Amino acid sequence: MMTIDNFWSSFDRIAQIVLSAAIFYLLIVGMVRVSGKRTTGELNNFDWIITVAVGSLAASGILLKNVSTIDAVTAILALALLQYVATRWVQQSDLASRVVKAEPTLLTDRGEFLEDAMEETRISREEILAALRENGCLKLEDANWVVLETNGKLSVIPKCDTTYEEVDSLSDVPAPKHVG
Repeated sequence: MMTIDNFWSSFDRIAQIVLSAAIFYLLIVGMVRVSGKRTTGELNNFDWIITVAVGSLAASGILLKNVSTIDAVTAILALALLQYVATRWVQQSDLASRVVKAEPTLLTDRGEFLEDAMEETRISREEILAALRENGCLKLEDANWVVLETNGKLSVIPKCDTTYEEVDSLSDVPAPKHVG
């Protein structure tokens, strides 16, 4: 049951929430400007988790009485720094890239569903067919390959007369031995 205590605290508390919200708003706008387009663009799993964590910390700092604004700001800045360090490490190290980032996954090969890859990634035929439609493909055979990207999107490589090994953009996508 809702009581007056749940509905209204005080003018001081409302002012504190407004001030905290403004601080976090400026902090997040600043972080996005400093960290660049990566923060809000096509997010991979790692970026998405950090974004959710920052949102949770900001909400905690704004609304929770037992979490100070400075504590939440410090946590957000620490995550931003760690995210920066991790992305630089991934850029410079193949090992870091393998540890932090997911690999793209080949889901179809010249009109054939790759069932093992679909099962492993939990992608359904319907999701692949939707991606084909989105890319103007009328049949599964109209695409040479469909790839589940590291950001969770499905890329459709249209039908063309080339082999898998000849396509530079697929060089980082592992494929079963029979694909070619």
